[in-house]
Amino acid sequence: MSLLLELGLYFSLLSLLSVGGMPSVIGEMHLYVVEQRAWISHTDFVEMFALGQAAPGPNVLIASLIGWKIAGVPGAVVTLAAMCGPAAVLAYWVSGVWDRLQGTPWRAVAQRAMAPMVVGLILSGGFVLATPDGSPDWRLWIIAAGSAWAMVATKLNPLWMLAAGGAFGAMLL
Repeated sequence: MSLLLELGLYFSLLSLLSVGGMPSVIGEMHLYVVEQRAWISHTDFVEMFALGQAAPGPNVLIASLIGWKIAGVPGAVVTLAAMCGPAAVLAYWVSGVWDRLQGTPWRAVAQRAMAPMVVGLILSGGFVLATPDGSPDWRLWIIAAGSAWAMVATKLNPLWMLAAGGAFGAMLL
């Protein structure tokens, strides 16, 4: 199978699983591109994640950065299209169904069930980023825990937390 086709199929699958946005599939993405396929290093992955979070616009930019690192400009285009396309089509279809279910018990149950699922998926991504090469790094755990606490306890813009995490990372690492 060609590299671009493999990237397209894999990122299309991730697109359909990314309930709650890109952070919800970071763990799975890391597992595939770093650990299973060894296309990029853990350090490259973390740097691309940080850049994708800091850049203006959607955090889906990490997909294009990974595609670019693996297969150049065609890889960036394929991974970004694969990450955005299927989810956009599914969201369009679900929005119609969601509107028709307004006021029904099924919609209320689905809404209550999605919140813990999304939180769990995002926490799994944080776990992956804080455990390079499968071994926990206490410094990364401190940064992750501090960031999670700040997100819950304050109304600070996440970019300030990203900057603080970068500063603490520079000091601790």
